[in-house]
Amino acid sequence: MELILASGSPRRRELLTREGIPFRVLVSDAEEKSAETRPDRLVQVLAERKAAKVAELVTEDAVILGADTVVSVDGEILGKPASEAEAEEMIRRIRGRAHEVYTGVSMIRKMGAVQLISVFSVGTKVHVKAMTDEEVRSYVALGESYDKAGAYAIQGAFGSYIASYEGDRDNVIGLPVTKVKEVLEAWGFHG
Repeated sequence: MELILASGSPRRRELLTREGIPFRVLVSDAEEKSAETRPDRLVQVLAERKAAKVAELVTEDAVILGADTVVSVDGEILGKPASEAEAEEMIRRIRGRAHEVYTGVSMIRKMGAVQLISVFSVGTKVHVKAMTDEEVRSYVALGESYDKAGAYAIQGAFGSYIASYEGDRDNVIGLPVTKVKEVLEAWGFHG
């Protein structure tokens, strides 16, 4: 049995590699839009789509892992910024206060015609230090904001602006590895 990551995210690949979990990547081309407005549920819906799309292509016994991450502030979902201006606006929205990061995970265990499915989301509260407009512009100018929900990387240069967090740091990076490992172990996956 192999693990198939239905994501092109380099951060998710790094987290699985760090944990010594063998996997291969098969990027999902599933639609990443939904009318769902609750962030914890939205990420589950999108993760389910990604995993299901890849599961359709896989014929061998495998575990397919789909995931999606968003940032939520004041009930508004912040995805990935499309421009430098949008990245700066996102950082201004979260500076000097707390926000939530949600990652949804969908895991499908294929065993012939039988499938086991586990879908969950994990939330982490992140407290960001106060930042000046110049610090916001300087951070975004580094180029780290692109392809990241909320326009920042806790594991990168933005880490110096994190005051604290409540919950799973790996979840903020893009995958709650501890919970994923629990499901894999329950399903008999030993890599």
